[in-house]
Amino acid sequence: MAAFTKLSIEPAFTPGPKIELQKDSDCCSCQEKWVGYRCNCYFISSEQKTWNESRHLCASQKSSLLQLQNTDELDFMSSSQQFYWIGLSYSEEHTAWLWENGSALSQYLFPLLETFNPKNCIAYNPNGNALDEPCEDKNRYICKQQLI
Repeated sequence: MAAFTKLSIEPAFTPGPKIELQKDSDCCSCQEKWVGYRCNCYFISSEQKTWNESRHLCASQKSSLLQLQNTDELDFMSSSQQFYWIGLSYSEEHTAWLWENGSALSQYLFPLLETFNPKNCIAYNPNGNALDEPCEDKNRYICKQQLI
């Protein structure tokens, strides 16, 4: 059995190199078309949806839009220049940016977040950049499923 499994992403859909990850290491066992990395499974979409459509698609796969734990979480796709919807939105009730599960955002992840429009949703680039865009805009998205 090979130690590595290659996941190639068609350049027409997602720019960047082929992603090569260890198979069955780091306690990852993900469904087909998902990428396993550090005990999480990620679905990197090639189609564009609104933020709400993306959120519902992730939920239908028993996952949620990406909730970042740290800035190097997406190291495996750091060459991507694409922006993706993530599971961060502004809560009027709490007057704060919250992840889908209701937890607060660590300020060090996005230091310029106070400049973002609370009526927008957040799109993230694996190089560590974030921007706010109208939630009705269409972007690719990343779903995340935690295995532990």
